[in-house]
Amino acid sequence: LMRIRTDQGRTAEIGRYIEVAMISVDRATALTHRLLAFSRRQTLDPKPTDVNRLVSDMEELFGRTAGPGVEVEIKLASDLWPALCDPNQLENALQNLVINARDAMPDGGHLLIETANSVFPDWRGVSPGEPPGKVPAGEYMGLFVTDTGTGMSPDVMARAFDPFFTTKPIGQGTGLGLSMIFGFVQQSGGYVLLSSEAGRGTMVSIYLPRHFGTAIGREGIDAAGKPTH
Repeated sequence: LMRIRTDQGRTAEIGRYIEVAMISVDRATALTHRLLAFSRRQTLDPKPTDVNRLVSDMEELFGRTAGPGVEVEIKLASDLWPALCDPNQLENALQNLVINARDAMPDGGHLLIETANSVFPDWRGVSPGEPPGKVPAGEYMGLFVTDTGTGMSPDVMARAFDPFFTTKPIGQGTGLGLSMIFGFVQQSGGYVLLSSEAGRGTMVSIYLPRHFGTAIGREGIDAAGKPTH
């Protein structure tokens, strides 16, 4: 269309066509990024990350994203273990979870973002035939996002991480938000658990392996990670 308008000497409309083209490019970029994340083939830049600092630096953004009807509460564990991950991708994951929570609370509600050190014991062999847990034994940095929204039925929850599955109206979601988070966390050596009940809200738990050493925050400021004994 721009070529046709240029040949006709009608350059006044070109700006509008460029804007539409750029919007389409941005959408394609985001879609490609999420597909790569889901398939665990994206290029990551893992760094020892102070997740408490990252969450604190994003607190204002969370409030703006959630909107005035949603109360955002932040609870950060003291002496949180660092995690080895791509901080930019973790930011994207958190932002996606806040958007999902906001959309699940159209009439307002409460959004809780927490961090905690989490230790998963190895229960295998405790009793004959007992299966292992969903998260292998080990020490993890835990990040939890809980809302008081509409929640999910068991059928929806079973498909929540499937690519392109969404309960949002056409044009309001790609169905790649949770699948992108799932792929990023798995590519980082971690695990995602989902807990939800229709009418009673949703909790997404992200577990990233504990990193022994120093960590950086969202703005690259060093923070000591203190191993415990």
